[in-house]
Amino acid sequence: MNLQGVLEGILFVVGDEGITLNQICDILNITVDEAKELLLNLKKSYDTDDRGIRISYLGDAFKLTTKKEHKEYYQKLIENPGTNTLSETALEVLAIIAYNQPITRAEVDNMRGVNNGYMMRKLLAKGLIKEVGKSTMPGRPNLYGTTSEFLDYFGLSNINDLPKIDKSEDSKEEEKELFTSIYKDEKGEE
Repeated sequence: MNLQGVLEGILFVVGDEGITLNQICDILNITVDEAKELLLNLKKSYDTDDRGIRISYLGDAFKLTTKKEHKEYYQKLIENPGTNTLSETALEVLAIIAYNQPITRAEVDNMRGVNNGYMMRKLLAKGLIKEVGKSTMPGRPNLYGTTSEFLDYFGLSNINDLPKIDKSEDSKEEEKELFTSIYKDEKGEE
């Protein structure tokens, strides 16, 4: 098996969280020296002009990142009105972050029930969310929050202008009635 290809896939999967040298050793069951050699060889293959990504060592972790020399093209992508609309998924992730900030990606994943790494990277690139610190949870994952661009995009003066979520007893009672009505048989009995 080509461990360099496996390492490339691992770096892609971990996304902006990155992976430490020790984690690479544990996952691939190799020594530190072997892991360093794999990383160096993969880094060399990315350092050529015909590649758009590279391996960066940031925050004690290895990550795949874009090349700085291509920044103007990435900026055009972000600023292009055709790519500036937000999907339903993006809006859902933004709402979770806005109402629960600061929040980790794992917490967003848990609330949505799916991996949101790609969407969060996209929202970071658009400047709608940002890293606001580190959690005290094991592994010290990044905490995310909204930005002033988020406020501008939605026409809010501050985060307190977000619509309030109705958590009153009336809405809870309606939810309970809806739930129990689903389980009544045709005669109206539960």
